[in-house]
Amino acid sequence: MTTTDPYNAIITERIDLNEDLAVMRVRPDSEQTPPFEPGQVVSLGLIDPDQSVDPDSPRAGRSRGPKMIRRAYSIASPPGQHDYLEFYLVRIRGGSLTTLLWTMKPGDRLWMSEKIVGSFTLEGVPDDKTLVMVATGTGLAPFRSMYLAYRRTQRWKHFILLEGCRHVRDLGYRADFERYASEDPTLRYVSTITREDWPGRRGRVTELLDPARFQQVTGHALDPAQCHVFLCGNPDMVDDCEQLLLPQGFITRDRQHPDGNLHFERYW
Repeated sequence: MTTTDPYNAIITERIDLNEDLAVMRVRPDSEQTPPFEPGQVVSLGLIDPDQSVDPDSPRAGRSRGPKMIRRAYSIASPPGQHDYLEFYLVRIRGGSLTTLLWTMKPGDRLWMSEKIVGSFTLEGVPDDKTLVMVATGTGLAPFRSMYLAYRRTQRWKHFILLEGCRHVRDLGYRADFERYASEDPTLRYVSTITREDWPGRRGRVTELLDPARFQQVTGHALDPAQCHVFLCGNPDMVDDCEQLLLPQGFITRDRQHPDGNLHFERYW
């Protein structure tokens, strides 16, 4: 890498799950992934092709470098995976960064922030609680990182993962979590689909947070004294779940309520 090269990481593997959903594994030039807590985010970036500076132009000498398109993404791999960081990505039609990412292949380079940030983690959650993880789309990524990091450490009493998508093809990690659940009695994985018929459950993932439905589907009580709920995905889903859970006795964790048992971060 030259001193003018803004890129500091390389795509080592790309797995296309469908035309709009992919797993990308990225390795920093340091060859050792930085430490992080499951649930945190890191930024990826590419040079904006519409804002590049001609090196022969008078502006080139005054430029601080090419303009970068950057977005924050949850890490889907656990901290123990030192060879790469895994990202679970959906292509946004017309999106400035994912449109570029979808043209890339293993061996291509990009920028990755050195700092990994975020408070959407298990910090402060007691080990004897039932964790209820509610995800839509690629919001599953932080929950995968959490589960793989702690699945053999007695970090929870039960880990209940509720995933909602429009189409079956968008359940990118479904086979993995069904396998994990068959091997781990603490894990319950429930998926639901809204826009096509299939042998599994249909409906919005928010419907599973009705206490009676939750008990029926998971075999556990949605009890605020025993559960911590984490929400990640579409902002409308997060808002709807919050409105459903607050009357049930859950408390949103924030600065005023650091011991709250309802966790979420809004990324867009």
